Amino acid sequence: MSLRRAFLSRNGTRRSSSSTLSKPSEELRILSTEEIDSEEQKHRDVNGGEADEKKEIDRVLDEDCWSRMLPELLVEIIKRVESSEDRWPVRKNVVACACVCKRWRDITREIVSSPLHSGMITFPSSLKQPGPLEFPLQCFIKRNKKNSTFYLYLGLAPHTFMDKGKFLLAARRFRHGAHTEFIISLDADDLSQGSNAYVGKLSSDFLGTNFTIYDSQSPHSGAKPSNSRASRRFASKQISPQVPAGNFEIGQISYKFNLLKSRGPRRMLCTLQCPITGETSDNPQKNNSEMQSPAVRGSKCMVLRNKAPRWHEHLQCWCLNFHGRVTVASVKNFQLAATMDPSQPGGKGDEETVLLQFGKVGDDVFTMDYRQPLSAFQAFAICLTSFGTKLACE
Repeated sequence: MSLRRAFLSRNGTRRSSSSTLSKPSEELRILSTEEIDSEEQKHRDVNGGEADEKKEIDRVLDEDCWSRMLPELLVEIIKRVESSEDRWPVRKNVVACACVCKRWRDITREIVSSPLHSGMITFPSSLKQPGPLEFPLQCFIKRNKKNSTFYLYLGLAPHTFMDKGKFLLAARRFRHGAHTEFIISLDADDLSQGSNAYVGKLSSDFLGTNFTIYDSQSPHSGAKPSNSRASRRFASKQISPQVPAGNFEIGQISYKFNLLKSRGPRRMLCTLQCPITGETSDNPQKNNSEMQSPAVRGSKCMVLRNKAPRWHEHLQCWCLNFHGRVTVASVKNFQLAATMDPSQPGGKGDEETVLLQFGKVGDDVFTMDYRQPLSAFQAFAICLTSFGTKLACE
């Protein structure tokens, strides 16, 4: 009996010893697996970081390769692209050249002329530069009555009103208490004053007869933002040092009282601050660096009045010659010309040259043709004043 107990005790000791020996080995195997997983994760992280670093190096080398092109060759390439792509949508290739790298952008800005000399809109900065001198730029406005939004397009084909067009600007009407505001933006989907696409706004009084145009950026060096409450971009304090909290007043539009009410034409008076760019025919190149007004030397005041229509006995309506650009009779239709300038020799002004004309061609489609000294932004803001009821005029 004692021998059996001794034998069993030895077996138990062996089993316990083997079990105690197996536990550390299992723990060792588990620990080694966790260590391997962590090492593999570190290896993957290192490889991922190396891949991202390699991509960044390739990008820098690729950009450096493009920037190291011979200046003569680079200038010739961009000149050929600029001269061949003279209409949208193919003119986007000119913008693509400016997006390659800083050197390409600088050379493209030097080659591409402003709308005043080229008659073409290329960069966003062109929207705040004066239009052509010899001929008007033909644009059109589409209205969305459901959300009170207006879209400005550049006409791609002459004498057509239903083409898709090149989108330029968008505006939305907001009512704030007793007055109305139109927020103007480069982005059709982001129409707020806090947006980077915000370019300015139009504010009206309660009667809808007096309007003020505000620019988001200084129209010339030394200009100070307006102190009025309506000119503020934000109701609270300034949110960023890069975003000016105020707006700059650049023009006023007023509608005069009409004794004939809706049976007579509207009478408009516009006072605008037009930039002095310093451009001459000998130096047609223009710096299109960023979205800003082109004025660097100051601005001059210009007064515009609408041309008085004549009464047509046969048609029994007021008529203006829009040269086929307006097809629907409307009280909104108008033509603006510069008034006589006393500062000019003899006090003569050009009251026959139409600087801006606006008219209806469909239920929610209107044409807008403008020329120097007006910019697309100024012309669009003036045309927006035609929408809405004028309590003192109608």
